[in-house]
Amino acid sequence: MRNGLGGCLIGAGMLLVAPLDAATTSTFQVSAQIVAGCLVVGGVTSYGALNYGTQSALSTGILSTSLGGTTVTFQCTPGVALSMSLDGGQNSASGTRNLKRGGGTQVLAYQLYQDAAYSQVLGIGQSVTVSYTDATAIKLPVYGRTQLPGNLPAGTYTDVVQVTVTW
Repeated sequence: MRNGLGGCLIGAGMLLVAPLDAATTSTFQVSAQIVAGCLVVGGVTSYGALNYGTQSALSTGILSTSLGGTTVTFQCTPGVALSMSLDGGQNSASGTRNLKRGGGTQVLAYQLYQDAAYSQVLGIGQSVTVSYTDATAIKLPVYGRTQLPGNLPAGTYTDVVQVTVTW
C-alpha cells in the first residue's frame, strides 16, 4: 500500500506542473488624442499696461498708447481661433471707459482699439478675433487713445479693465 499511495502522489504532482509551462500571447490598444489649444506664457495676473505717461494739467492734445510693459504672450496650436473681449473697466459709465483720479471723483474718458491705426474700436463686452502670424508669440492687440481737456485736476488717473481670452 505504501507504494501505491506514493505513486498516486507523484502522478498528481505531474498534473499540476503541466499548466505552468503553457504560454499565451495577446494584444492591447495604445492611443492618444491631441487637441488644439493655447498656453499662456508669463502668467495670467496682468496682461500688461496702457500708460499715457505724465502730462500737464493744461494739456489739450490727444494721447495714444499700446498695451505694453510685462505683457503676456500666448502660444497656440496653429490654426486655433483666438478671441478676446474687454469689459468696461472699474470706472465705466453710460458705455464709456474712464480713468478716475485717485482720491477724487474726476474722470478722463478713453477709448480702446484693436489696431494701431485706431480705427477698430474695442467695444465693451465685444468679442473680437485675435489675428496672428506666429502661433508661438501671440500678443493681445490693445491700443488706447484719450483726449486731454486742459482743465483736469492734478493727480494719477487709473482704471482696471478685465480681459477674457477664449479659444
